[in-house]
Amino acid sequence: MRAGVFFAGLWRGLDGLRKVLSLILLLAIFGFVIGLLRVSTPRIPAKAALLIAPDGTLVEQLSGDPLQRAVQQARGSGHSETLLWDLTDSIRAAATDERIRAIALDLENFEGGTQPTMAELAGALREFRATGKKVFAYGTELTQERYYLAAQADEVDVDPLGFVLIQGYDRYPTYLKGALDKLGVDINVFRVGAFKSAVEPYTRTDMSPEDREASREYLGSLWSSYQQAVGRARKLDPGAVGRYVDNLATSVPAAGGDAAKVALQAGLVTAVRTRPEFEQRVAALVGKDEDTGSFNTVTVADYLRYARAQRRQLTDGKPRIGVIVAAGEILDGEQPPGTIGGDSTSRLLRQARLDKDVKAVVLRVDSPGGSVLASEQIYREVQALRTAGKPVVVSMSGYAASGGYYISAPADEIWADPATITGSIGIFAIVPTVDRTLGKIGVNVDGIGTTPLSGQMEVGRPLGMQAKALLQSQVDRGYEEFLQRVGKGRNKSRDEVDKIAQGHVWSGVDAQKLGLVDHLGSFDDALHAAARRAKLTDFAPSLIEPQLTWPQELALQLKSRAVRALLTGVATPQERALAQLRERVDPALRLAERLARFDAPQRLYAYCFCEVN
Repeated sequence: MRAGVFFAGLWRGLDGLRKVLSLILLLAIFGFVIGLLRVSTPRIPAKAALLIAPDGTLVEQLSGDPLQRAVQQARGSGHSETLLWDLTDSIRAAATDERIRAIALDLENFEGGTQPTMAELAGALREFRATGKKVFAYGTELTQERYYLAAQADEVDVDPLGFVLIQGYDRYPTYLKGALDKLGVDINVFRVGAFKSAVEPYTRTDMSPEDREASREYLGSLWSSYQQAVGRARKLDPGAVGRYVDNLATSVPAAGGDAAKVALQAGLVTAVRTRPEFEQRVAALVGKDEDTGSFNTVTVADYLRYARAQRRQLTDGKPRIGVIVAAGEILDGEQPPGTIGGDSTSRLLRQARLDKDVKAVVLRVDSPGGSVLASEQIYREVQALRTAGKPVVVSMSGYAASGGYYISAPADEIWADPATITGSIGIFAIVPTVDRTLGKIGVNVDGIGTTPLSGQMEVGRPLGMQAKALLQSQVDRGYEEFLQRVGKGRNKSRDEVDKIAQGHVWSGVDAQKLGLVDHLGSFDDALHAAARRAKLTDFAPSLIEPQLTWPQELALQLKSRAVRALLTGVATPQERALAQLRERVDPALRLAERLARFDAPQRLYAYCFCEVN
């Protein structure tokens, strides 16, 4: 009996010790996580330059959820992106911070962005310069997008072995019809609009006259806008940039291949300097960092915490204007950031409608379109906001075309950048069939159905006549509804909209002349327009975005590659090489992947294949 009591007591003691040790371990893990999440105060020197060094593409919204992005970055996969609003928030806070004496633009890892997105960043840089502070830019390979940002600086330095390469805009789609014919794949297309060229990469071997006409118009507008923006920034005459590009193939050989010298003579750069010389120039103003030998600097990642905290102090308690970013393709259902979901984006709009503290909404649109059904869902939520008495102002970024225009149409007011690509009001359906492909390898499909429509949309059979008539009728109806929605939002008749629709793509400048856009201006212009409509003189912009789970919150704080490597493992050289190869995937493969995504209900799409290079 005593032995039983002894062992029972021993067991209880060991079990208690186990629980204590488990608790200690849990507390240690919890402390580790809290340590990772704790936001340290960044060290900002008494004199410093804010380093603006965008990595990858400048975007309106980062793609994927934070946890996914952290894993991809840790493994060296995925495409690098820099969020526009992180940069503009930092720059505007730095403008009033006495410690930040200058901005240094390092564009070596910048891969570009749409002209309207870069214009937003350029606007923030101009505001910074207006305070009397300096902006310095340095580059080796100043390509077209890099130079657009560099041109905004007080001083633009190019490396002695560097260059400024501006080429203008082009659009050379890849056409798959020849390959599809050889494979025996039939692409059944149903569309409305003479200019609705989205399906042509699958149905033609070259650019149609209509697409060529529309492309020439909006590419010309983009090129004109680029020259004007750069010319104003560098105080050059209107034709200077065009002459530089036109003569580049002769001027550089005449200079013995010294492209940097040619850029200097053209007034595009201030000086030809090495990087150490550039760093010494900035250090003369902000001081030298003895640890690195470069100038005193603070990165955006560090400074952003200070900038956001400062903004919260200034905006607490003010009426809010909700800001919702709709960026990417429009797809059905729930979609991650960087893609517009019929359900997920509608939920954000509904959240703004039901929040009594939100007095108006700015919808920032950067989309070539997508699913008609998802576009209609979002359209209805925008309408519901207006019905609830909350003004909605759309701010168009790089693209607000086709479905992107569909969701913009019901707004009280539409603002666009001169270089925005918009319009493309049209509908199409596309159904691939592979019966000829199967026949090439001796595979046949045969059988019987219970109705005239049975089996008519089977991918292994030719598309039936009844199915074709059904799909074309839906496309025709979808186009008419699109016209009605645009007409209602823009106060135009059906025929007035039809004349400027037909799938025609317009630049922001031309869209404003046609009445598809109310004003040309920036995001801030749209924000103040929303405030005027809501009768607000003092307000705070408030980003409305999906709530993050705690693992996602954790991922946002995991700045250390070493910590992320513990979670994900280190990418091998082969994995990194494959990731880089995927970044350069052939255009034909991208088109094939896009075709595979055309599976929305009813197969109706409002999409613009209007990518610009």
